[in-house]
Amino acid sequence: MSFGAVIAVYFVTWWVVLFAVLPFGTHTQDEAGNVTLGTTSSAPVHPRLVRKAIITSLVAAVIAGAIWAAFDRYGVTLAEIAAVMGGPQ
Repeated sequence: MSFGAVIAVYFVTWWVVLFAVLPFGTHTQDEAGNVTLGTTSSAPVHPRLVRKAIITSLVAAVIAGAIWAAFDRYGVTLAEIAAVMGGPQ
């Protein structure tokens, strides 16, 4: 697996993990009982985006590393993955 492919896998994984991590620990203004005038009541009070970006980066690195190891070190191919998933062979 080339370096560019690893970067691409990390980038795609990062975005998928980000959307999975964003809702964790988020409280809305409505839940907090303090809705700022001009905003929607479902807006987050403290989104903690830097913390979520760090968590996302770490999780994405582990997942991308596992994908790299599977392909590069253990010789897994896309055809083998398709066979396991029941796709066309």
